[in-house]
Amino acid sequence: MFEILKNQCDQLVNQFDTIPKERKELLTKISEYIQSKKDGNLPINLMYVCTHNSRRSHFGQIWAAVAASYFGIENVNTFSGGTEATAFNPNAIQALKETGFEIATEELNENPIYKVAFGTKETQFTICFSKVYDDSFNPSSNFTAIMTCSDAEQNCPFIPGVELRIGTTYTDPKAFDGTPQQAEKYFERSNQIALECLFVFSKIS
Repeated sequence: MFEILKNQCDQLVNQFDTIPKERKELLTKISEYIQSKKDGNLPINLMYVCTHNSRRSHFGQIWAAVAASYFGIENVNTFSGGTEATAFNPNAIQALKETGFEIATEELNENPIYKVAFGTKETQFTICFSKVYDDSFNPSSNFTAIMTCSDAEQNCPFIPGVELRIGTTYTDPKAFDGTPQQAEKYFERSNQIALECLFVFSKIS
């Protein structure tokens, strides 16, 4: 893992006490799902869902992959999707770049495909682009759907193939686009999602 990202993870794992008790109880349900898959030597498929699949759901997909790598949990596959496809938001991409990720454009169009690397090993990357949750790139069965925004929670009453559906909603940094607080709020949301992903994987034995 890139040293700058490992250092950030080292700092965040000392901040679990800042997560409210009720929130920890919710996140622990994801941990229990992951543990059951690990105990059964089965693939661990996590899909982060938000309406436009442009900001929070990508943060979830990326930071869950980082957290799994940080804690040495193998056989973890992370995905993201939405109720409609747009594009991976440039402000979210910029926040991740400044955090220490290496992001390369794999395919350039209205909805670019990006390779987001968090280390030099062959497995230390994830592929990101905006898509609907049932896109062929995503799993169609044996996965958990982690709803990162209230719109997706309300607008996706049923997701086929899901084994666990859980709502971990986050405030959208989009509200601060074009304001002096833009960079701060994107970092804030990215760090919150990073913290909670690390908490989830810290509980896996």
